[in-house]
Parts: sequence; C-alpha cells; structure tokens
Amino acid sequence: MIDEHSRLDHGNTVRPRRERRSEGSGHPRAGGAVPGVGEVLVRGLLAGAAGVAAMTVAEKVEQALTGRPNSYVPAHTLERLLGLPTRPDSERLGMNWAMHWGQGIALGAVRAMMARHGFRGPVGSFLFLNLRLANDQSLENATGVGAPPWTWPVDEQVVDLLHKAVYALATGAVADRLVPGPERRPRSGDPEGHGRREGDQEAHQDD
Repeated sequence: MIDEHSRLDHGNTVRPRRERRSEGSGHPRAGGAVPGVGEVLVRGLLAGAAGVAAMTVAEKVEQALTGRPNSYVPAHTLERLLGLPTRPDSERLGMNWAMHWGQGIALGAVRAMMARHGFRGPVGSFLFLNLRLANDQSLENATGVGAPPWTWPVDEQVVDLLHKAVYALATGAVADRLVPGPERRPRSGDPEGHGRREGDQEAHQDD
C-alpha cells in the first residue's frame, strides 16, 4: 500500500530536489567549470610537457644505472620526415631533442581530449600508452629508421615500455587534474544519481 505521506505534503506534491549546478555551466559536472576545446588543447600541451619531463628524468636515471647510450632514432626519424640529408648523430642533437619533446607535447593534447570525454584515470592512461607506442612505431617504421619492436632484444623492449609508461601516466595525471570530465547525468527520479534504478523504485511504490 502506498504511503500517501511520502507523496503529499499539505496537499502539494513533493518534487525531488534538483542537483546544484556548477556556476557558469548549464549542467552539473564532475570537474567544475567547462573549458572550451582550445583551452583543453592548451592544457593538454602542458600535460604533455610534464609527461616528457618525467620520462626524460626516468631515462637519465636508467642510463646512469645501465650505461645505455643515447638513442638518436627520434632525430633520424624527423630527418626522414623533413626530407633532410642524413647526418651523423653528433650533428643531430638539436633535432633529437625537438622530436623527443615535440611528439610528447603534441600528444598531450590528445590525452586532454580523452579526459574531457571521460577516458580518465589508469584506464585512460593505459589506452594513451598504446597510442604513444603506436605513434612512435608508425613513424619510425614508415621512414625506415626503426624496426618492428618484436624484433628488438627483450631488454630494449622492457626499457622502452617502462619509459613510455612513465610518460603516459604522468601526462594522464596532469591532464586529469587540469581538464574536467564529462557531466554526470542523474537518472530520472533519482536527482542524487545513486539511488534505486527507476524501474525498481516504481515496483516498490506498487507494493
């Protein structure tokens, strides 16, 4: 039997409370005010720069421990992309840094858009890690500079995966911090967004 007091208050229908909306926004959101696409991309570039910085520190620590020399694959990849003549590694340091930082910063914009559309947290960063690996291997193999990663020695595969994971996690952490997620749409009849499902609530009222 329906409890009439749960529906009526002095003859007036009790309406459910509305969720408070974020100031300056037409919808409640998970992360506050809504930045435009341009601002999201700029924040993504900052996140990408933070990710490259973290990866670079990790690489230098690893090289100090393992004695691994610098790789100039980024420089020669960019060299081929720009149609420049091949030069010795010693003459491509600037190009090496440009490709190293440029790729990472640019891809940060993609991670920011992922955050904006709900691909956030560890899962978002794992997906982004795969994107970064695919980007590197596509460019390196398309230009003929690199080789398929499954042909590399196992230790080189491990090192590359670890460094790119540091990049992806650091970029993702900053992007998720700087870019609010998508709006949360509560279910009809459940303004708090965490009660019974609508069908369950109707069944309960019919008892």
